[in-house]
Amino acid sequence: MSDAAFERSTRVSTLELFFDLVFVFTITQLTSVLVAGGDLASVAQVAVMLGFIWYIYDGYAWLTNAITTDVLRYRLLLLGGMGGFLVIALAIPAAFESEGLALGLAYLAVVLLHSGMYLRGASVAEARAMLRISAYNLTVAALVLVGGALGGDAQWVLWACANLVWVTPWITRLDAFVISTSHFVERHGLVVIIALGESVVVVGVGAAGLDLDVGLVLVALLSLALSATLWWLYFSDEGRVERALAEAPAERRPYLAVEGFGLWHLGLLLGVVALAAGLKKATGAPYDPLDGWIATELAFGVALFAASDVGFRRTLGIPRGGLRLVAAALAVLTIPLGTETRAIWQVGALAAIVSVAIAAEGSRLGERAQQS
Repeated sequence: MSDAAFERSTRVSTLELFFDLVFVFTITQLTSVLVAGGDLASVAQVAVMLGFIWYIYDGYAWLTNAITTDVLRYRLLLLGGMGGFLVIALAIPAAFESEGLALGLAYLAVVLLHSGMYLRGASVAEARAMLRISAYNLTVAALVLVGGALGGDAQWVLWACANLVWVTPWITRLDAFVISTSHFVERHGLVVIIALGESVVVVGVGAAGLDLDVGLVLVALLSLALSATLWWLYFSDEGRVERALAEAPAERRPYLAVEGFGLWHLGLLLGVVALAAGLKKATGAPYDPLDGWIATELAFGVALFAASDVGFRRTLGIPRGGLRLVAAALAVLTIPLGTETRAIWQVGALAAIVSVAIAAEGSRLGERAQQS
């Protein structure tokens, strides 16, 4: 990599942030699928689509870690990639009905642009490594395209198979890829914070047309508190995350990036989608009991986020997790609270559980610091 490219890769550019804002529209659309469906089929649709969509998005995070975005042709091509992701997002609500082909065509365009920019803009060693991975990426794009064109059971099978692309790093070599740790950590952190922002936006959507009374204000503030606690979980030791990745051997770093920032962040985003779907419904009727499905979305959204956060940190060798796993387990136990009492009590209980875990964890770390 050239000195200029390395210098640029230490900071996330405004174009990358713009790219992330477009990508997070897919989170909004996946949330709408979960809200409209309210069954296992909609959960499966969301999980299948987010799996291969997040894979290629994360590929763009790797791409901008390797090339400079201040070159005009790359800026234009990245804007083209943003257009592809926008079409993917627009197709998501009806992807399993009538818009599967449109999603497949947009996905193919996104993959082609990604491979082309990597092969032309990255270092020689990274371009050669990308040439091997491009074959797998194009195969996945073909699966998504053909599945979207065929529809029905074939679409389910082919799109599920597309998610097998996540095994690619373990059947090909990644050691040629250079990870600029500060840029990489910041880029993924921005995606998480923007996605959590979506869980706040849905509160406003769920409150549309309702009178701004004390009940609505209270559930809105509790929803914000819940999203804020998840933000705190993820960003509580951002510096340690960056140091852990930076201190890993260079040849090991790409594999940690795939597992930690790829697979575990997929779990984080699925958790945010489920949480946002639950909050949207809870905000609309805060003093009514929740449907069992909505209460489950709220609980499992928080639990999945917390558990994935633990997996992410353990992958990087950061000893955090006991109290966060307890919080994940307790979150699941709040489902009867939502179905048997009121929505607002479950939202408040979830916020309290995560807050207590954060406080207890901070206290424990403080005691260890004093002992040492």
